[in-house]
Amino acid sequence: MVALENISRVYFVGIGGIGMSALARYFIKMGVDVAGYDSTPTPLTALLEKEGASIHFTDDITKIPIEYKSSSDATLVVYTPAISEDHSELQFFRNNGFEVVKRAQALGVVTENRITAAVAGTHGKTTTSTMLAHLLCQNPSGCDAFLGGISKNYANNLLLSDRGSNIIVVEADEFDRSFLSLSPNIAIITSIDADHLDIFGTYDEVKKAFIQFVGRIKPNGVAIVKKGLEWVTADRPDIKTYTYSATEEADFMAIDMSLYKGFNVFNLKTPHGTIDEITLGVMGRYNTENAVAAAAAAIALGTKTENILGGLESFKGVSRRFDLRFSGKKSVYIDDYAHHPEELRAAIESARYMFPERKITGIFQPHLYSRTRDFADDFAKSLSLLDELIITDIYPAREEPIEGITHDTILSKVTCPVKLHCNLNSVIDHVRSSNIDVLLTMGAGSIDKIAEGIVTALKDKEQ
Repeated sequence: MVALENISRVYFVGIGGIGMSALARYFIKMGVDVAGYDSTPTPLTALLEKEGASIHFTDDITKIPIEYKSSSDATLVVYTPAISEDHSELQFFRNNGFEVVKRAQALGVVTENRITAAVAGTHGKTTTSTMLAHLLCQNPSGCDAFLGGISKNYANNLLLSDRGSNIIVVEADEFDRSFLSLSPNIAIITSIDADHLDIFGTYDEVKKAFIQFVGRIKPNGVAIVKKGLEWVTADRPDIKTYTYSATEEADFMAIDMSLYKGFNVFNLKTPHGTIDEITLGVMGRYNTENAVAAAAAAIALGTKTENILGGLESFKGVSRRFDLRFSGKKSVYIDDYAHHPEELRAAIESARYMFPERKITGIFQPHLYSRTRDFADDFAKSLSLLDELIITDIYPAREEPIEGITHDTILSKVTCPVKLHCNLNSVIDHVRSSNIDVLLTMGAGSIDKIAEGIVTALKDKEQ
Protein backbone atom coordinates (compact mmCIF):
# COMPACT_ATOMS: atom_id res chain seq x y z
CA MET A 1 0.00 0.00 0.00
CA VAL A 2 1.11 3.55 -0.71
CA ALA A 3 3.00 5.25 2.13
CA LEU A 4 0.84 7.39 4.40
CA GLU A 5 2.91 10.50 3.71
CA ASN A 6 2.12 10.24 -0.02
CA ILE A 7 -1.67 10.17 0.43
CA SER A 8 -3.46 13.46 -0.24
CA ARG A 9 -7.01 12.18 -0.66
CA VAL A 10 -8.95 9.19 0.68
CA TYR A 11 -12.30 8.04 -0.68
CA PHE A 12 -14.38 5.74 1.55
CA VAL A 13 -16.95 3.35 0.07
CA GLY A 14 -19.21 2.82 3.10
CA ILE A 15 -17.95 5.77 5.12
CA GLY A 16 -20.69 5.72 7.78
CA GLY A 17 -19.83 2.44 9.53
CA ILE A 18 -18.42 2.64 13.03
CA GLY A 19 -14.96 1.46 12.01
CA MET A 20 -14.87 3.26 8.67
CA SER A 21 -15.95 6.56 10.20
CA ALA A 22 -13.18 6.40 12.82
CA LEU A 23 -10.59 5.85 10.07
CA ALA A 24 -12.08 8.68 7.99
CA ARG A 25 -11.94 11.02 10.96
CA TYR A 26 -8.32 10.05 11.53
CA PHE A 27 -7.37 11.07 7.99
CA ILE A 28 -9.29 14.34 8.35
CA LYS A 29 -7.34 15.08 11.54
CA MET A 30 -4.13 14.34 9.64
CA GLY A 31 -5.02 17.03 7.10
CA VAL A 32 -5.99 14.65 4.28
CA ASP A 33 -9.01 15.41 2.07
CA VAL A 34 -11.81 12.87 2.68
CA ALA A 35 -14.95 12.02 0.72
CA GLY A 36 -17.17 8.99 0.48
CA TYR A 37 -20.41 7.16 -0.05
CA ASP A 38 -22.85 5.59 2.36
CA SER A 39 -26.36 4.27 1.91
CA THR A 40 -28.01 6.26 4.70
CA PRO A 41 -27.40 9.55 6.52
CA THR A 42 -26.67 9.00 10.22
CA PRO A 43 -25.34 11.04 13.15
CA LEU A 44 -21.88 9.69 12.30
CA THR A 45 -22.05 10.88 8.68
CA ALA A 46 -23.38 14.25 9.87
CA LEU A 47 -20.38 14.57 12.18
CA LEU A 48 -18.01 13.65 9.35
CA GLU A 49 -19.57 16.28 7.10
CA LYS A 50 -19.25 18.85 9.88
CA GLU A 51 -15.54 17.98 10.13
CA GLY A 52 -15.00 18.45 6.41
CA ALA A 53 -15.84 15.19 4.59
CA SER A 54 -17.86 15.33 1.38
CA ILE A 55 -20.48 12.53 1.51
CA HIS A 56 -23.31 11.42 -0.78
CA PHE A 57 -25.91 8.70 -0.26
CA THR A 58 -26.61 7.15 -3.66
CA ASP A 59 -24.38 4.71 -5.52
CA ASP A 60 -23.57 7.07 -8.38
CA ILE A 61 -20.18 7.50 -10.06
CA THR A 62 -21.08 11.03 -11.17
CA LYS A 63 -21.36 12.09 -7.52
CA ILE A 64 -17.72 11.21 -6.76
CA PRO A 65 -15.88 14.56 -6.56
CA ILE A 66 -13.92 15.14 -9.75
CA GLU A 67 -10.58 15.61 -7.96
CA TYR A 68 -10.90 12.10 -6.47
CA LYS A 69 -11.48 10.57 -9.90
CA SER A 70 -8.81 12.49 -11.77
CA SER A 71 -5.63 11.08 -10.18
CA SER A 72 -5.18 7.45 -9.20
CA ASP A 73 -1.72 8.24 -7.83
CA ALA A 74 -2.93 10.61 -5.10
CA THR A 75 -6.24 8.97 -4.10
CA LEU A 76 -6.45 5.98 -1.82
CA VAL A 77 -9.77 4.12 -1.87
CA VAL A 78 -10.91 2.33 1.30
CA TYR A 79 -13.95 0.06 1.38
CA THR A 80 -15.81 -1.99 3.94
CA PRO A 81 -16.44 -5.71 3.32
CA ALA A 82 -20.12 -4.96 4.02
CA ILE A 83 -20.28 -3.28 0.59
CA SER A 84 -21.46 -5.47 -2.29
CA GLU A 85 -18.78 -6.47 -4.78
CA ASP A 86 -20.94 -5.15 -7.63
CA HIS A 87 -21.19 -1.65 -6.12
CA SER A 88 -20.66 0.67 -9.11
CA GLU A 89 -18.35 3.13 -7.35
CA LEU A 90 -16.16 0.33 -6.02
CA GLN A 91 -15.99 -1.16 -9.51
CA PHE A 92 -15.10 2.22 -11.02
CA PHE A 93 -12.07 2.61 -8.78
CA ARG A 94 -10.97 -0.98 -9.30
CA ASN A 95 -11.23 -0.71 -13.08
CA ASN A 96 -9.33 2.56 -13.35
CA GLY A 97 -6.02 1.85 -11.65
CA PHE A 98 -6.73 3.14 -8.16
CA GLU A 99 -5.27 1.52 -5.07
CA VAL A 100 -8.31 -0.07 -3.40
CA VAL A 101 -7.91 -1.58 0.08
CA LYS A 102 -10.14 -2.89 2.84
CA ARG A 103 -10.52 -0.82 5.98
CA ALA A 104 -8.43 -3.32 7.94
CA GLN A 105 -5.52 -3.00 5.48
CA ALA A 106 -5.53 0.79 5.87
CA LEU A 107 -5.67 0.41 9.65
CA GLY A 108 -2.74 -1.99 9.48
CA VAL A 109 -0.63 0.65 7.74
CA VAL A 110 -1.68 3.35 10.24
CA THR A 111 -0.61 1.15 13.16
CA GLU A 112 2.47 -0.63 11.77
CA ASN A 113 5.05 1.71 13.31
CA ARG A 114 3.21 2.20 16.58
CA ILE A 115 3.04 0.22 19.83
CA THR A 116 -0.26 -1.47 19.04
CA ALA A 117 -2.68 -3.08 21.49
CA ALA A 118 -5.31 -5.04 19.57
CA VAL A 119 -8.45 -6.46 21.16
CA ALA A 120 -9.96 -9.47 19.38
CA GLY A 121 -12.86 -11.78 20.17
CA THR A 122 -16.23 -12.83 18.85
CA HIS A 123 -17.76 -10.72 21.62
CA GLY A 124 -16.51 -8.31 24.26
CA LYS A 125 -13.92 -6.56 22.11
CA THR A 126 -15.62 -3.16 21.82
CA THR A 127 -16.12 -2.63 25.54
CA THR A 128 -12.71 -4.08 26.40
CA SER A 129 -10.84 -1.95 23.85
CA THR A 130 -12.69 1.18 25.00
CA MET A 131 -11.88 0.37 28.64
CA LEU A 132 -8.23 -0.14 27.77
CA ALA A 133 -8.06 3.14 25.88
CA HIS A 134 -9.64 4.96 28.84
CA LEU A 135 -7.15 3.41 31.26
CA LEU A 136 -4.23 4.45 29.05
CA CYS A 137 -5.66 7.97 28.81
CA GLN A 138 -5.08 8.25 32.58
CA ASN A 139 -1.34 8.04 31.89
CA PRO A 140 0.71 11.19 31.23
CA SER A 141 1.18 10.34 27.54
CA GLY A 142 -2.35 9.07 26.85
CA CYS A 143 -2.99 6.98 23.72
CA ASP A 144 -4.68 6.96 20.33
CA ALA A 145 -7.57 4.56 19.73
CA PHE A 146 -9.80 3.29 16.94
CA LEU A 147 -12.95 2.01 18.65
CA GLY A 148 -15.85 -0.14 17.46
CA GLY A 149 -18.40 1.92 19.39
CA ILE A 150 -18.99 5.39 20.76
CA SER A 151 -17.15 5.90 24.04
CA LYS A 152 -19.44 7.63 26.51
CA ASN A 153 -16.44 9.23 28.23
CA TYR A 154 -15.30 10.95 25.04
CA ALA A 155 -18.47 10.90 22.86
CA ASN A 156 -16.25 9.53 20.14
CA ASN A 157 -15.03 6.42 18.31
CA LEU A 158 -11.62 7.95 17.65
CA LEU A 159 -9.18 9.09 20.33
CA LEU A 160 -6.09 11.08 19.38
CA SER A 161 -3.63 12.04 22.08
CA ASP A 162 -2.04 15.47 22.01
CA ARG A 163 0.55 14.29 24.53
CA GLY A 164 2.97 12.51 22.21
CA SER A 165 1.85 8.93 22.79
CA ASN A 166 3.19 6.17 20.56
CA ILE A 167 0.56 3.69 21.81
CA ILE A 168 -2.52 2.93 19.74
CA VAL A 169 -5.49 0.75 20.72
CA VAL A 170 -7.54 -0.94 18.02
CA GLU A 171 -10.47 -3.30 17.88
CA ALA A 172 -9.34 -6.32 15.87
CA ASP A 173 -12.36 -7.56 13.91
CA GLU A 174 -12.46 -11.22 12.93
CA PHE A 175 -15.17 -10.64 10.31
CA ASP A 176 -13.77 -11.39 6.85
CA ARG A 177 -10.48 -12.16 8.65
CA SER A 178 -9.83 -8.43 8.85
CA PHE A 179 -7.63 -8.75 11.93
CA LEU A 180 -4.99 -10.54 9.89
CA SER A 181 -3.94 -7.12 8.55
CA LEU A 182 -2.66 -6.13 12.01
CA SER A 183 0.68 -6.91 13.68
CA PRO A 184 0.16 -5.95 17.32
CA ASN A 185 2.61 -5.79 20.19
CA ILE A 186 -0.09 -6.76 22.66
CA ALA A 187 -3.26 -8.71 21.89
CA ILE A 188 -6.28 -9.43 24.07
CA ILE A 189 -8.51 -12.34 23.06
CA THR A 190 -11.86 -12.17 24.85
CA SER A 191 -13.71 -15.09 23.24
CA ILE A 192 -13.64 -17.51 20.33
CA ASP A 193 -17.17 -18.69 19.56
CA ALA A 194 -18.74 -19.99 16.39
CA ASP A 195 -19.86 -16.89 14.50
CA HIS A 196 -19.78 -15.43 10.97
CA LEU A 197 -20.21 -18.93 9.62
CA ASP A 198 -21.43 -17.36 6.37
CA ILE A 199 -17.80 -16.25 5.99
CA PHE A 200 -15.84 -19.00 7.77
CA GLY A 201 -18.01 -22.01 7.00
CA THR A 202 -17.12 -23.94 10.16
CA TYR A 203 -16.14 -23.27 13.76
CA ASP A 204 -12.77 -24.90 13.07
CA GLU A 205 -12.06 -22.21 10.50
CA VAL A 206 -12.91 -19.53 13.08
CA LYS A 207 -10.37 -21.11 15.45
CA LYS A 208 -7.74 -21.26 12.71
CA ALA A 209 -8.22 -17.55 12.00
CA PHE A 210 -7.58 -16.68 15.65
CA ILE A 211 -4.44 -18.84 15.66
CA GLN A 212 -3.30 -16.93 12.56
CA PHE A 213 -4.02 -13.65 14.35
CA VAL A 214 -1.88 -14.73 17.32
CA GLY A 215 0.80 -15.62 14.78
CA ARG A 216 0.90 -11.95 13.80
CA ILE A 217 1.80 -10.72 17.31
CA LYS A 218 5.30 -9.27 17.12
CA PRO A 219 8.14 -11.33 18.64
CA ASN A 220 8.51 -10.77 22.39
CA GLY A 221 4.96 -9.44 22.43
CA VAL A 222 2.19 -10.23 24.89
CA ALA A 223 -1.05 -12.20 24.56
CA ILE A 224 -3.75 -11.78 27.21
CA VAL A 225 -6.34 -14.52 26.70
CA LYS A 226 -9.49 -15.51 28.51
CA LYS A 227 -8.95 -18.56 30.70
CA GLY A 228 -9.55 -21.69 28.63
CA LEU A 229 -8.25 -20.19 25.39
CA GLU A 230 -4.55 -20.78 26.07
CA TRP A 231 -4.45 -23.23 23.16
CA VAL A 232 -4.54 -20.30 20.75
CA THR A 233 -0.96 -19.29 21.70
CA ALA A 234 0.53 -22.83 21.73
CA ASP A 235 2.61 -22.16 18.62
CA ARG A 236 4.08 -18.89 19.96
CA PRO A 237 6.68 -19.71 22.63
CA ASP A 238 8.40 -16.43 21.75
CA ILE A 239 5.60 -14.31 23.26
CA LYS A 240 4.40 -13.99 26.85
CA THR A 241 0.91 -15.39 27.48
CA TYR A 242 -1.25 -14.34 30.44
CA THR A 243 -4.70 -15.71 31.25
CA TYR A 244 -7.55 -13.73 32.77
CA SER A 245 -10.94 -14.49 34.30
CA ALA A 246 -13.65 -13.19 36.59
CA THR A 247 -14.61 -16.65 37.82
CA GLU A 248 -11.61 -19.01 37.50
CA GLU A 249 -8.04 -19.14 38.73
CA ALA A 250 -5.93 -17.17 36.25
CA ASP A 251 -2.90 -14.89 36.04
CA PHE A 252 -5.22 -11.88 36.26
CA MET A 253 -8.49 -12.55 38.07
CA ALA A 254 -11.29 -10.80 39.90
CA ILE A 255 -11.75 -11.90 43.51
CA ASP A 256 -14.09 -10.93 46.35
CA MET A 257 -16.73 -9.63 43.93
CA SER A 258 -19.81 -7.84 45.24
CA LEU A 259 -22.53 -5.50 44.05
CA TYR A 260 -22.96 -1.95 45.37
CA LYS A 261 -25.92 0.09 44.09
CA GLY A 262 -25.89 -1.95 40.89
CA PHE A 263 -22.15 -1.53 40.26
CA ASN A 264 -19.47 -4.21 40.50
CA VAL A 265 -16.85 -4.02 43.24
CA PHE A 266 -13.89 -6.42 43.25
CA ASN A 267 -10.21 -6.94 43.98
CA LEU A 268 -7.86 -7.62 41.09
CA LYS A 269 -5.26 -10.33 41.61
CA THR A 270 -2.27 -9.92 39.29
CA PRO A 271 1.14 -11.62 38.96
CA HIS A 272 2.57 -8.51 40.65
CA GLY A 273 0.20 -8.28 43.62
CA THR A 274 -3.43 -7.38 44.31
CA ILE A 275 -5.24 -4.14 43.52
CA ASP A 276 -7.94 -3.74 46.15
CA GLU A 277 -11.40 -2.20 46.13
CA ILE A 278 -11.96 -1.53 42.45
CA THR A 279 -15.37 -0.03 41.73
CA LEU A 280 -16.37 -0.44 38.09
CA GLY A 281 -18.20 2.53 36.61
CA VAL A 282 -20.51 0.45 34.39
CA MET A 283 -23.14 -2.15 35.13
CA GLY A 284 -23.18 -5.72 33.85
CA ARG A 285 -21.57 -8.69 35.53
CA TYR A 286 -19.64 -9.66 32.38
CA ASN A 287 -18.08 -6.19 32.37
CA THR A 288 -15.99 -7.27 35.37
CA GLU A 289 -14.25 -9.78 33.11
CA ASN A 290 -13.76 -7.14 30.42
CA ALA A 291 -12.26 -4.88 33.08
CA VAL A 292 -9.80 -7.58 34.17
CA ALA A 293 -8.59 -7.99 30.58
CA ALA A 294 -8.27 -4.24 30.01
CA ALA A 295 -6.42 -3.77 33.30
CA ALA A 296 -4.02 -6.60 32.45
CA ALA A 297 -3.09 -4.95 29.14
CA ALA A 298 -2.83 -1.52 30.75
CA ILE A 299 -0.49 -2.91 33.40
CA ALA A 300 1.63 -4.55 30.68
CA LEU A 301 1.89 -1.08 29.10
CA GLY A 302 3.09 0.47 32.34
CA THR A 303 -0.09 1.91 33.85
CA LYS A 304 0.16 2.58 37.59
CA THR A 305 -2.22 1.18 40.21
CA GLU A 306 -3.83 4.54 40.97
CA ASN A 307 -4.62 5.03 37.30
CA ILE A 308 -6.16 1.56 37.08
CA LEU A 309 -8.38 2.34 40.07
CA GLY A 310 -9.38 5.78 38.86
CA GLY A 311 -9.84 4.75 35.26
CA LEU A 312 -12.13 1.81 35.94
CA GLU A 313 -14.25 3.83 38.36
CA SER A 314 -14.60 6.76 35.94
CA PHE A 315 -15.32 4.56 32.91
CA LYS A 316 -18.80 5.43 31.60
CA GLY A 317 -19.13 2.66 29.06
CA VAL A 318 -19.95 2.42 25.37
CA SER A 319 -23.20 3.35 23.67
CA ARG A 320 -25.36 0.23 23.16
CA ARG A 321 -23.20 -1.97 25.40
CA PHE A 322 -25.38 -2.78 28.42
CA ASP A 323 -26.34 0.86 28.16
CA LEU A 324 -28.67 2.07 30.94
CA ARG A 325 -31.09 4.31 29.04
CA PHE A 326 -33.73 4.86 31.72
CA SER A 327 -34.21 4.17 35.42
CA GLY A 328 -37.47 5.23 37.06
CA LYS A 329 -39.63 4.27 39.99
CA LYS A 330 -41.58 1.73 37.95
CA SER A 331 -39.19 0.51 35.27
CA VAL A 332 -35.60 0.18 34.08
CA TYR A 333 -34.47 0.12 30.45
CA ILE A 334 -31.10 -1.22 29.20
CA ASP A 335 -30.07 -1.28 25.53
CA ASP A 336 -27.46 -3.75 24.27
CA TYR A 337 -25.80 -4.60 20.95
CA ALA A 338 -26.05 -8.35 21.68
CA HIS A 339 -26.71 -10.34 18.50
CA HIS A 340 -24.98 -13.69 19.18
CA PRO A 341 -26.42 -16.30 21.58
CA GLU A 342 -23.51 -15.93 24.01
CA GLU A 343 -23.92 -12.15 24.05
CA LEU A 344 -27.65 -12.50 24.71
CA ARG A 345 -27.01 -14.89 27.56
CA ALA A 346 -24.43 -12.54 29.11
CA ALA A 347 -26.77 -9.55 28.90
CA ILE A 348 -29.79 -11.40 30.31
CA GLU A 349 -27.79 -13.01 33.12
CA SER A 350 -26.31 -9.61 34.02
CA ALA A 351 -29.78 -8.11 34.21
CA ARG A 352 -30.93 -11.04 36.37
CA TYR A 353 -27.90 -10.58 38.63
CA MET A 354 -28.73 -6.91 39.12
CA PHE A 355 -32.51 -7.33 39.45
CA PRO A 356 -33.02 -10.85 40.85
CA GLU A 357 -36.64 -10.45 41.95
CA ARG A 358 -37.98 -8.47 39.00
CA LYS A 359 -39.65 -9.41 35.72
CA ILE A 360 -37.28 -9.12 32.78
CA THR A 361 -38.70 -8.45 29.32
CA GLY A 362 -36.45 -8.72 26.29
CA ILE A 363 -37.03 -7.25 22.85
CA PHE A 364 -34.77 -8.97 20.34
CA GLN A 365 -34.17 -8.18 16.67
CA PRO A 366 -32.39 -11.14 15.02
CA HIS A 367 -29.46 -10.13 12.82
CA LEU A 368 -28.87 -11.98 9.54
CA TYR A 369 -30.83 -14.90 8.10
CA SER A 370 -27.74 -17.10 8.12
CA ARG A 371 -27.00 -16.43 11.80
CA THR A 372 -30.64 -17.14 12.66
CA ARG A 373 -30.46 -20.44 10.76
CA ASP A 374 -27.10 -21.51 12.16
CA PHE A 375 -27.79 -20.71 15.83
CA ALA A 376 -31.58 -21.02 16.23
CA ASP A 377 -31.32 -23.55 19.07
CA ASP A 378 -28.70 -21.48 20.91
CA PHE A 379 -30.68 -18.27 20.46
CA ALA A 380 -33.76 -19.99 21.88
CA LYS A 381 -31.83 -21.33 24.86
CA SER A 382 -30.49 -17.87 25.74
CA LEU A 383 -33.79 -16.07 25.18
CA SER A 384 -35.61 -18.63 27.31
CA LEU A 385 -33.82 -17.07 30.31
CA LEU A 386 -36.22 -14.13 30.00
CA ASP A 387 -39.60 -13.84 31.70
CA GLU A 388 -41.05 -12.34 28.54
CA LEU A 389 -39.76 -12.20 24.95
CA ILE A 390 -40.82 -9.89 22.15
CA ILE A 391 -39.10 -10.83 18.90
CA THR A 392 -39.13 -8.70 15.74
CA ASP A 393 -38.52 -9.58 12.12
CA ILE A 394 -34.97 -10.46 11.07
CA TYR A 395 -32.68 -7.56 10.16
CA PRO A 396 -31.11 -8.73 6.85
CA ALA A 397 -28.05 -6.42 6.74
CA ARG A 398 -26.01 -7.67 3.76
CA GLU A 399 -28.09 -10.79 3.09
CA GLU A 400 -30.99 -11.86 0.92
CA PRO A 401 -33.78 -13.87 2.63
CA ILE A 402 -33.27 -17.61 3.11
CA GLU A 403 -36.34 -19.69 2.38
CA GLY A 404 -38.02 -20.96 5.54
CA ILE A 405 -35.95 -18.79 7.91
CA THR A 406 -37.99 -16.20 9.83
CA HIS A 407 -38.31 -14.87 13.36
CA ASP A 408 -40.38 -17.99 14.12
CA THR A 409 -37.31 -20.16 13.50
CA ILE A 410 -36.22 -18.92 16.93
CA LEU A 411 -39.55 -18.07 18.56
CA SER A 412 -41.00 -21.55 18.11
CA LYS A 413 -38.17 -23.01 20.22
CA VAL A 414 -38.26 -20.46 23.08
CA THR A 415 -39.69 -21.73 26.37
CA CYS A 416 -40.05 -18.56 28.50
CA PRO A 417 -43.50 -17.95 30.07
CA VAL A 418 -44.57 -15.21 27.62
CA LYS A 419 -43.39 -14.88 24.03
CA LEU A 420 -44.72 -13.05 20.99
CA HIS A 421 -43.77 -11.53 17.65
CA CYS A 422 -44.08 -7.79 17.09
CA ASN A 423 -43.26 -5.62 14.10
CA LEU A 424 -40.46 -3.20 14.99
CA ASN A 425 -42.69 -0.24 14.14
CA SER A 426 -45.24 -1.45 16.71
CA VAL A 427 -42.84 -2.10 19.57
CA ILE A 428 -43.22 1.33 21.20
CA ASP A 429 -47.02 1.00 21.25
CA HIS A 430 -46.60 -2.42 22.85
CA VAL A 431 -44.32 -0.94 25.52
CA ARG A 432 -46.90 1.76 26.25
CA SER A 433 -49.66 -0.78 26.75
CA SER A 434 -47.65 -3.39 28.69
CA ASN A 435 -46.58 -3.82 32.29
CA ILE A 436 -42.83 -3.22 31.91
CA ASP A 437 -40.53 -3.81 34.86
CA VAL A 438 -36.97 -4.39 33.56
CA LEU A 439 -36.63 -4.05 29.79
CA LEU A 440 -33.73 -5.14 27.56
CA THR A 441 -33.52 -4.29 23.87
CA MET A 442 -30.99 -6.45 22.02
CA GLY A 443 -29.74 -6.56 18.45
CA ALA A 444 -27.17 -5.19 15.99
CA GLY A 445 -29.54 -3.97 13.29
CA SER A 446 -31.96 -1.05 13.43
CA ILE A 447 -33.45 -1.67 16.88
CA ASP A 448 -31.44 1.23 18.32
CA LYS A 449 -33.59 3.61 16.27
CA ILE A 450 -36.55 3.03 18.59
CA ALA A 451 -34.61 3.51 21.83
CA GLU A 452 -35.55 7.16 22.28
CA GLY A 453 -39.20 6.32 21.67
CA ILE A 454 -39.04 3.59 24.31
CA VAL A 455 -37.50 6.01 26.81
CA THR A 456 -40.30 8.51 26.13
CA ALA A 457 -42.96 5.82 26.52
CA LEU A 458 -41.51 4.66 29.86
CA LYS A 459 -41.22 8.23 31.13
CA ASP A 460 -44.87 8.81 30.24
CA LYS A 461 -45.86 5.70 32.18
CA GLU A 462 -44.07 7.08 35.26
CA GLN A 463 -46.54 10.00 35.42
